[in-house]
Amino acid sequence: MSLVGAKVLRKEDPRLLSGTGTYVDDLSPAQCAFASFVTSSEAHATIDAIDVRAALAIPGVLAVYTAADFTDYPDLPGGLPTLERPALARNTVRFVGEPVAVVVAEDRYIAADAVAAVNVSYTPLKVMTTIEDATAGDAVPLFPRHGSNVITIVPTMDDLEKELTKCHGRASLHIVNQRCAAVPIEAMAVLADWKPDGLTVWATFQAPHHLRNYLATWLDIPQMNCRVVAPDVGGGFGSKIVWYPELFIAPVISKLLRRPVKFAQTRTEAMMQMAHGRDQVHDIEVGYEKDGTIKALRLIVSQNLGAYGDPTGLGLAVLTTWMAAGAYRIPKVSTSFRTVVTNTTPVAAYRGAGRPEAAYSIERIVDQVARQTGLDPAVVRQRNFIPPSAFPYETHNEAVVYDSADFPAALDECLRIVDYDAVRAEQKARRNDPSKPLLGIGLSCWLEIAGFGPNGSLEGFGHLASWESAQVRIQPDGSAIVYSGSSPHGQGHETMLSQIASDELGISFDRIKVITGDTAAVLQGIGTMGSRGAPTAGSAVKVASSRVLTRAKRIAAHLLEAAEEDLEVVDDAFNVKGSPGKKVSWGDVAWASFQPLRIPPELQAGSLEERLFQESPNFSYPSGAYACVVEIDRETGDVAIRDMVLVDDCGTVINPLLAEGQVHGGVAQGIAQALYEGVSYDSSTGQPVTANLLDYLVPSAADLPDYKVGRTTTLCPNNPLGAKGIGESGSVGAPPAVINAIVDALSEFGVDHIDMPATPEKIWKAMNSGGNS
Repeated sequence: MSLVGAKVLRKEDPRLLSGTGTYVDDLSPAQCAFASFVTSSEAHATIDAIDVRAALAIPGVLAVYTAADFTDYPDLPGGLPTLERPALARNTVRFVGEPVAVVVAEDRYIAADAVAAVNVSYTPLKVMTTIEDATAGDAVPLFPRHGSNVITIVPTMDDLEKELTKCHGRASLHIVNQRCAAVPIEAMAVLADWKPDGLTVWATFQAPHHLRNYLATWLDIPQMNCRVVAPDVGGGFGSKIVWYPELFIAPVISKLLRRPVKFAQTRTEAMMQMAHGRDQVHDIEVGYEKDGTIKALRLIVSQNLGAYGDPTGLGLAVLTTWMAAGAYRIPKVSTSFRTVVTNTTPVAAYRGAGRPEAAYSIERIVDQVARQTGLDPAVVRQRNFIPPSAFPYETHNEAVVYDSADFPAALDECLRIVDYDAVRAEQKARRNDPSKPLLGIGLSCWLEIAGFGPNGSLEGFGHLASWESAQVRIQPDGSAIVYSGSSPHGQGHETMLSQIASDELGISFDRIKVITGDTAAVLQGIGTMGSRGAPTAGSAVKVASSRVLTRAKRIAAHLLEAAEEDLEVVDDAFNVKGSPGKKVSWGDVAWASFQPLRIPPELQAGSLEERLFQESPNFSYPSGAYACVVEIDRETGDVAIRDMVLVDDCGTVINPLLAEGQVHGGVAQGIAQALYEGVSYDSSTGQPVTANLLDYLVPSAADLPDYKVGRTTTLCPNNPLGAKGIGESGSVGAPPAVINAIVDALSEFGVDHIDMPATPEKIWKAMNSGGNS
């Protein structure tokens, strides 16, 4: 029986669920010191003086460092030449929470006391927390050398005004895709230990080789003397592929003090310092015909970068404009964008990274077309879908060629599961009964870009390359070790990669071990992001395993004096077809592989090992259709999700349990963005209003609905597995489905749009003012 496609329980769970996992903050080597940042209390100010005398007088304080102590080191990597971010603020602070100094003490409690004892004097400057503020006529450049807070502008070649004017009708929306905090269960942590024979860094990070490469360069040491380990990592969502100061400062302090040094954020520190996500403003307009066919689309994107231009943050608007047309065949598409710095926490990748923003806008505007034409939203979608026969489909951007999909089939399955006609009939009846809650149903036929990626795709975000590495090594007893350059932070790599290797090799699942996250063990790697685990890392393991099996069959045939083509692998043994009992075990073949006298002359001892770097000719494009049914309390505006239907197409499913878990988690974050979450700042002072989980509303399991799931499958033609990836799908598809349902329920009040998060207060105001909120 094939393990690919089987519901196999996760190998990782006994360790992780029993509390025996190993996270960075669990590590406490001898003489480990604890470091903590003194952070800016001002959103924008010049630093006049830093007085550390009181802190240094506290018993147990080992040192206090400021930017003046790091003049021998460059700024953090990845920024644009005029947007350099120093490891510690130098002369100017640009957001509340920016590290200004670092205290090192014998333990975290002494460090916390010492942080409070450091006195920093500031002269406040003008604060700009929004794109509007930062681009206003009286705005002050955050980086005077750059001369403007607008960092990049990518204009359109044609604004399509003529095409839009020709259409029967036009629909437009101004959409705010609010700022979100990633809130992984484990905040940032790093432990550095610089010894005479080299540096070892343990970090909660999504791409350990990526960190090793840049850290060694920053420190001016050979990579062979710089080891990075990502142990168990408690979530990432894109926020852990960002260059945070502690990743670079900890090794320097360890070298200076000649002892291990650890940083570990509190939740409040994480809310202010870890990169945020989203924060885009869209102006979207389409031209359509009477039958709802969309003929032209114009999308203008403004991206808030926060205080510094993170490499992934700078690319978010690119990904959004690439995916502007979503699942629809729109003849004319115009996109443009600008990126703007503000006095807020830097923005970077957050689960979906630019694609949820695109899906949200196109799905909202399709509903607007349905509203203005009087057509059902499902009908408008069906009339505009790219048909299955059109794939591979070339989009408005030459970099984006959709691989495969069947959008009509996904929507049909979604409508069947949710019982769409019955919900519409119930909704009609309820409108005449004010004693019952309002009822709304929303659809989202989403598409995203994943499987990063083809050569050149990740290099644009600062990575070494876009392939992924795999190494498969057979041990003398016939067990196998799989090394992958893609390291997990909750995805289930140990299980997924073991399933793939077991299928290819014919070795039992329990006799395969997966090793990730250690630059001293794994030959090289790119990392885990952009839903690339199955399409890229999984494909690498499949191909490497297949090559090992080819050589193993050659040895088995030699031992059995049989033809290779007559062999099949069953129950951890090579069997001769049609000859019961004539077989040799995997263990015997593996043992022989290390004995030159027992293997074919063309093979060498230890030949049952394969290393490769798996490249992809194109991205993959997961898609799906989601439906959300909501009930809204007429008196309070409170929203209850009654049904959430999720139909996904991720190509080959390696493990349905893992796939459903990834979707459920992504949908939870999507619902959270739609209804609950939103980072906010005081507009005059730049102080974060949502700096902890008392003020930043994250839903619990009790706040989330049960999900009804379905699946359609179109294989990805661009990798050996046919897999498309699924890690970000839920966060792409859920927000528009939820908001479309809410707007549908409120339509009788004249509401045609409501910005996220759709809080009860916003909804109540919309119901009672007869308009949008």
